[in-house]
Amino acid sequence: MFDHLISKAQLGRFYSHLRGLGLDEIGPYAKGTTSLIFRARLDEKNVIIKLQRPDSPRQNFAREAEIIKAVEPFGVTPPLIAYGVFEGLEYLIRGFAEGEIIFYAELEKRHLFEIVEKTALLDRLGLDHGQIQGGKHIIIGESVYLIDFEKANWRKPKNLTSAMAMIFLNDNYISRRVREKFGVDESFLREMRNEVRIYKRTGQLSGLLRLLSRL
Repeated sequence: MFDHLISKAQLGRFYSHLRGLGLDEIGPYAKGTTSLIFRARLDEKNVIIKLQRPDSPRQNFAREAEIIKAVEPFGVTPPLIAYGVFEGLEYLIRGFAEGEIIFYAELEKRHLFEIVEKTALLDRLGLDHGQIQGGKHIIIGESVYLIDFEKANWRKPKNLTSAMAMIFLNDNYISRRVREKFGVDESFLREMRNEVRIYKRTGQLSGLLRLLSRL
């Protein structure tokens, strides 16, 4: 999977480094624009390792690690296990978010409330994830997790409004599935737009939560 991005020799040395940290069952999992992603086991738990791609000049895992540490007490994202540098390449290790990305997941009502809870929490912390609307960074399982804070920053946040736009208000694959499953009509969408405006202006969630409770 990564043969054209990292040499077998360097990959072998990285695996040896990870085994020295206590990881086993290490294998490639996915690749991003700036990282190579591996899955492994640590103390009988699944973990994810993100390694800076050798062809990427961006070094921002240290900042991402600090952000994860700041929000992990709130259960928004799996905990940070380690951050380090291997042969000039940054890497971080975090817990694995069990579940499916929202694009494929079967959303239940409780998931919608948890998405509101966790995106509103990030808003209150003043942290903007920056990639909510892409649909790849909300994991739906027994719990809801937000992952990949690589582009997150302490700036004016719009996490909840981005999530509600993706799930209900915009016309996309996710919103169409949600509308069909929950029987969402135009009246509901008008109320949703109004409640999102109220939230943006006042930070109040009560109206939005009441609206979701009707689904």
